Amino acid sequence: MPEDKWRKKLSTEAHHVLRQKGTEAPYSGNLLNNTEKGMYICGACGAELFSSDSKYDSKTPGLMGWPSFGEAVNSGAVEFSEDKSHGMNRTEVTCTKCGSHLGHVFEADDSPTGQHYCINSVALNFKKSK
Repeated sequence: MPEDKWRKKLSTEAHHVLRQKGTEAPYSGNLLNNTEKGMYICGACGAELFSSDSKYDSKTPGLMGWPSFGEAVNSGAVEFSEDKSHGMNRTEVTCTKCGSHLGHVFEADDSPTGQHYCINSVALNFKKSK
């Protein structure tokens, strides 16, 4: 989809994060404390990304202000790329279907899988289980 259509479809904040690789302010996201059962989907295209079963409360300093997941819903849901922006060396997580920026993944001892997907709330929508 051309960027002008993304701008029309997404809120200003969602466009900044999803399409311009921004980051929402920590502790500001509406899905940070969500404990309902369901599926977290891409805020841009609606692709299924993370199950509520993989969401957990991170205690890792610096990563606690965003929703935390131990794994993606399946291996093809997200893609990874090197991100050396802001003087850091990180692994960016993007939606495989539309290429939108979701957040980053880190190794973390407090994660059930050893992987900590630190994902912006504004990059996600939530579909509650019936």
